[in-house]
Amino acid sequence: MSDEPAVRELRLVVTADDYDAALHFYRDVLGLAERGAFASEDGRVTILEAGRATLELTDPNHAAFIDEVEVGRRVAGHVRVAFQVDDSVATTAKPAAAGAEVIAEPTPTPWNSVNMTRA
Repeated sequence: MSDEPAVRELRLVVTADDYDAALHFYRDVLGLAERGAFASEDGRVTILEAGRATLELTDPNHAAFIDEVEVGRRVAGHVRVAFQVDDSVATTAKPAAAGAEVIAEPTPTPWNSVNMTRA
């Protein structure tokens, strides 16, 4: 048995009705570097670098707890997308200035991070 992991990358695929707006937000506003972009008569895809990936599994009770801590009410669906950044306050301001709806301002959590929620 090899010590090499069987899975080398976690890729989250988001289907966006407004592809150009989503690309602008994630690439230009959040600053995710473009790894590659492909287009054909079947559509378009852009692959963006988002740093190290983890898969976090939670049960419904803990998911509700996360929402309560971060937002004060249940807002997330069964998939939550999170980015670790150096400065949550500054990173919240940039998407808000670009038109993103901030659901909750940066909030200190019991697990020693500052989290924010946006739509």
